[in-house]
Amino acid sequence: MTPILEAQGLRKTFGGNVAVADVSFALARGGSLGIVGESGSGKTTTARMLVGLEVPTQGRILFDGEPLERARSTARRRERARGIQMVFQDPYSSLDRRQTIASCLDEVLRVHFPMSAEQRAARVSELADLVGLDDRMLRGRPGALSGGQRQRVAIARALAAEPEVLILDEAVAALDVSIQAQVLNLLADIRERTSISYILISHDLAVVRQITEEAVVMYQGAVVESGPTAKILDEPQHEYTRRLRASVPGPGWVPGKALASGGAA
Repeated sequence: MTPILEAQGLRKTFGGNVAVADVSFALARGGSLGIVGESGSGKTTTARMLVGLEVPTQGRILFDGEPLERARSTARRRERARGIQMVFQDPYSSLDRRQTIASCLDEVLRVHFPMSAEQRAARVSELADLVGLDDRMLRGRPGALSGGQRQRVAIARALAAEPEVLILDEAVAALDVSIQAQVLNLLADIRERTSISYILISHDLAVVRQITEEAVVMYQGAVVESGPTAKILDEPQHEYTRRLRASVPGPGWVPGKALASGGAA
């Protein structure tokens, strides 16, 4: 089956500095892929190229088998946004503090779909229910919500465009551990209820293990290891991956039974 999203030889340079070098991977339709690495590894630059926020210096991106060209018109940018959406690390800065949550979601629907006001209101309610937001939260503004609630809003806003791919760039990194677990469970539930595919950008191996099936490990802009997530994390072949795994505190990584028994953590 044709991958829903594929990167082929992506390269990105900034003023002569190589941020991403020859990165390739494929995301299966309905699948989940983790892009793992420390700050500066090139993973976020890769994500920004996938959604069109950065233009590759070299290489190409295929969406459902078709090359994604640079979107020069408003219509083409909207079409690309319909297919691929991104949720950023800081939900507060990515939300308009002056808008109510309902208005924020309604705005996405007005941009992308020819719907009546009644249809949009019904869809806003569906999205709120999907991510666990109640009517009081919909009437409120971002400043009145907790970090976890704002991230739910960011996820709902991305889902409002009905994308086939959702890219999560350190989407739970700024949240408390207990709230992280809630958001990760929410993402798993959404994936079960829809046909959406995920790309998770993260430095947190426990998070990557929990919600991805495939993973690529990036170091200094290049992919150093790729394959099934469990195999990479339990039997890392590259020294950099082994160092990443060894840096995870054993008691805090409940899913990582292999680490606890192997003593590497």
